[in-house]
Amino acid sequence: MLLPLAWGSLFFPGLFGVCTWGLRRARPAWTHHDCVMISTRLVSSVQAVLATGSGIIVIRSCSDVITDSYSSSTLCCTR
Repeated sequence: MLLPLAWGSLFFPGLFGVCTWGLRRARPAWTHHDCVMISTRLVSSVQAVLATGSGIIVIRSCSDVITDSYSSSTLCCTR
C-alpha cells in the first residue's frame, strides 16, 4: 500500500510542476498566478478522473458493494 502512496506523492506534484512550466513557456503573456491556477485545476481534474475510475472498478467488481467491502470472506480487490 505504500508504493501507490509513494508514486502518487511523486506523480501529482510532478504533474503540477510540468503543467506550470509548460504553460509559462506556451503562454508567456500569462502571469505566474494564471499558470498556477490553471495547473491546479488540471491536476485536480486528473485526480477526480482517477478517483472516479477506481470507484467504478470497485463497484463493478463487487456483487454487493455494502456487504462485500466489509466482508472478510469475499474481498473486492485482489492482493
